[in-house]
Amino acid sequence: MDNDPFRRGQPSNHTIFGVDMAILAGDALFPLGFRHIVSHTSSDLVPETQLLRVVAEIARAVGSTGMAAGQFVDLEGGPNAVEFVQEKKYGEMGECSAVCGGLLAGATDDEIPRLRRYGRAVGVLYQVVNDVLEAKLKSEDKDEKKKKKGKSYVAKYGVEKAMEVAEDLKAQAKRELDSFEKYGERAEPLYSFVDYAAHRSFSIGGV
Repeated sequence: MDNDPFRRGQPSNHTIFGVDMAILAGDALFPLGFRHIVSHTSSDLVPETQLLRVVAEIARAVGSTGMAAGQFVDLEGGPNAVEFVQEKKYGEMGECSAVCGGLLAGATDDEIPRLRRYGRAVGVLYQVVNDVLEAKLKSEDKDEKKKKKGKSYVAKYGVEKAMEVAEDLKAQAKRELDSFEKYGERAEPLYSFVDYAAHRSFSIGGV
């Protein structure tokens, strides 16, 4: 949709095969995720009721009220839509990942809302950090052609303010993990990912 000719250093699908084939490839790949979940998860390990909740969670996160809504506003909305776009495009994905992991691992109904808030904060945090890193690298490059399209905290507020937002998101994510301390080392990957999501831009920025 942003017509970027490259993804991860490789020519993007639509530049090689055309927009129609790229859309069709996306349509074909999308249901494979649900197929994989249903066909590779043993009911002996995960009750079917929990598996249905996972499928419903993914469908919600990527659908018309989730990531798709964020992408629509990113394309059509004004400059004041930054928060909405970040929450929907990136927060929803982080939230979905955390909640699905919790559901598959047997998290309680009391723990799911905390995982939801944790994942949303980390999802936005990761993207804010990515935008800050790109802005710092591009400020050194001075190549105007490489300006990133889309709505971000960096574009709206600048790098310093975006880094403050990242600090707040990092603190929020860790607050949501307070109740998981009882799990000890089993919960450590959750804390580690918060630090990983924030590390690169903070180290570059000297924070």
